[in-house]
Amino acid sequence: MDRSRRGTGSGVRDAKPTAEPVGVPLTSRMTVRKAAGKTVKNRRRAQVGLWARVPGPRQIALGSARIANACGRMVRRSLPAIGAGVAVLALGVGAVFGYRFVTTSDRFAVTEIQIHGTSRVDAADLRAALPVRVGDNVFTASLGDITRAVRAQPWIAGVEARRVLPHTIVIDVREHEPSGVVALDDALYLVDAGGTPFKRVDAAAGDGAGLPIVTGISRTELRSDPKGTAAAIASAIVTVARWRADPARPAVGEAHLDAHRALTLRTYDGAVAIGIGPLGGSDAELAARIDAFDAAWAELEEPLRARARHIHIDARPTVASPHVTIAFVTRSS
Repeated sequence: MDRSRRGTGSGVRDAKPTAEPVGVPLTSRMTVRKAAGKTVKNRRRAQVGLWARVPGPRQIALGSARIANACGRMVRRSLPAIGAGVAVLALGVGAVFGYRFVTTSDRFAVTEIQIHGTSRVDAADLRAALPVRVGDNVFTASLGDITRAVRAQPWIAGVEARRVLPHTIVIDVREHEPSGVVALDDALYLVDAGGTPFKRVDAAAGDGAGLPIVTGISRTELRSDPKGTAAAIASAIVTVARWRADPARPAVGEAHLDAHRALTLRTYDGAVAIGIGPLGGSDAELAARIDAFDAAWAELEEPLRARARHIHIDARPTVASPHVTIAFVTRSS
C-alpha cells in the first residue's frame, strides 16, 4: 500500500498534494517573443513630422494623372451639351439680327396695297381706313388689325389679308349681297339672304331700291331672339321672291309679319293685302297657297280686281285644300 495516500486514521482522503516549485508557468495569456539579436521596443506609432506628410513627386504625378483623366472624361461627356448650347446661342443671335434686318430694311417696305372683290365699297376709302400705309414694313404690319379694320365697314361680309413678299399687302374681301330691307321701328336696314341686318339704308346712295320691305319686326324682337327673327325675315323674303317669279301676279313691295309670324303681302297698286298665312311650312305648302291665289285671281275681271282690298288664303290643316276669300271695296256714290 502506498503510504502517501494513508489518512490520519479517519479513512478520508483529505491530504493535500505536495506543492510544486513556484516558477514561470508553462503557458500564459501573453507570450512575448524576443527576436534574436534585437531589442523589443514599444510598438507605438512613430511620430511623423509635417514635412513627411507632403506627398512625393511620384504621388503628385499619379494624382495629377488621375485628375487629368477625370477632367478628360467630364469634358468628353459634356461635349454634346456644350455643342447644343453653342448652337442654340448661335441661332438666337442669328434670329435677333435677322429680325432686326427684315423689320428695318428698305427692301421690305410696303410699296403696294391691293384690294380685291369690292363693287359697292370704294377701294380708296377702304385703303384709307387701313392701319398700314405705303412705306411701312411688310412684316410689322399686323394682318389681324387689317382684317378688323376692313370688317368694320358695313358692306364687308368677309375678308382675308396676306403678305406677298417682298413689299405687297393683298386684301381679298367679300361683300354682303342685300336681299331685302327690314323696318326696325323707325329705321330701315339692308338684310342679307339669311335675314340678318348689316347696314342702315342710305336713300341718297340708292340702297334698297327694288328690294322687298319686311315690316312688323321690332328691335326688341331682334335682340331677344336674333336667330329666330332672322329666319322669319329670310322666309318672308323668299316668299316674295317666289311671288315675283310670275309677272302676271300683282306687284308686291311689302311683306308684313304679325305677332304669330303670319305673312301678309301688300301690292304697290291699291295696297291690296294678300294673307299668305303662317310661315314655316314646306315649299309644297307655299306653292299650293300661291296656286290657289292664281286660280282665284284669274277668275276676276279687271273692275273686280281694282276693287279687291283683302285676299285671304285659308290653308289650315283642317281644310282639305287651300281656298281663297276676297273682300271688295264698295262703290262710292
